[in-house]
Amino acid sequence: MQSVILIIFLIGYLFIIFEQRIRIDKAATALLTGGLCWVAFMFSGAGTGQVNHLLYEQVSEISGILFFLLGAMTIVELIDAHDGFDIITRLISTTSKRKLLWIICFISFSFLLSWITSLPPS
Repeated sequence: MQSVILIIFLIGYLFIIFEQRIRIDKAATALLTGGLCWVAFMFSGAGTGQVNHLLYEQVSEISGILFFLLGAMTIVELIDAHDGFDIITRLISTTSKRKLLWIICFISFSFLLSWITSLPPS
């Protein structure tokens, strides 16, 4: 049964690789591939309790990542909606790559990092 799951995964991966030619979105292909792999695993003879436990672990891990990304993207969109990035880029007016690197490092690690980490989790 592992070979069937591997074949399903490889076919799905090929569909993702040739997304431009096939004209199927890679997110849809990935969801379908993942679903088919779980269906194949269910029919492999594994016990219902084992399948439920593994599925619960995977879904909870994926949902945790998605909720984190949703919050991070919300913060970035709020900063962008209030022209936060435009203000920063207007203040940086140098042509030296070395000076630009130090400015970006200073802004990133002193202002933005301290501001973002002090936001209350909600």
